[in-house]
Amino acid sequence: MKKYPGILIALLVFTAAWQGISVLVNRSFLPGPIRTWESLLQLAADGRLLPHLEASLSRIVWALVITAIPASALGIAAGRSRRFNNLLSPVIYILHPLPKTAFLPVIMLFFGLGEASKIFLVGFIIFSQMLVTMRDCSKQVPDGLLDSVRSLGAGRGGLIWHVVIPSVLPGFFTGLRISLGTAVAVLFIAETFASRSGLGFLIMDAWTRIAYAQMYAGILALSLMGLLLFILLDLAEAIICPWRNFS
Repeated sequence: MKKYPGILIALLVFTAAWQGISVLVNRSFLPGPIRTWESLLQLAADGRLLPHLEASLSRIVWALVITAIPASALGIAAGRSRRFNNLLSPVIYILHPLPKTAFLPVIMLFFGLGEASKIFLVGFIIFSQMLVTMRDCSKQVPDGLLDSVRSLGAGRGGLIWHVVIPSVLPGFFTGLRISLGTAVAVLFIAETFASRSGLGFLIMDAWTRIAYAQMYAGILALSLMGLLLFILLDLAEAIICPWRNFS
């Protein structure tokens, strides 16, 4: 995939700009990239980084897994059934614009202060994103293609399995990528409330201790985790959707 050398170049440019701004500002709250990388490696070496990374990664993955399947199923159903879409769309238009992070205290009252509330908040926010993406993708399946397969004797189940699902798979991965970016941002918020683990907690804990290098190391770790998940999604799409052009 030709995009990855471009990503490396972008990282180098960003690092150079970061170093330049750090030198110009010359303040303790903006350490340079070298010092930040040293702090990140130190956190990894003394065993403080891995538990937080594992906690954040687990929450992200569980939220995506639990949310993606039902949201995609509802989206496909809405895209292929006008009657179901007419029932579901008003609910989507009401719930999608809501500032869902504001419900975090309510979610914690229902699910407690543990893992369930954090996973639910992330899943709650990305659910409508996946649903809308899959609904729009399933609407775009060509009617001529459906008619051709139907003429061969395929029923409703066959049309869904052999035509609709393969057609919407690229859109499914697009929805996952969009949701992943949102999920990482929401996870940071979730981990700053009543939490003792996760990269969000690590970042805010370092901020309160005025350990700015560790704070930026936590931000860097969160960014790298998101980047790794993006790359894994690209690889999964390349395997599952080989007809796509990834050149």
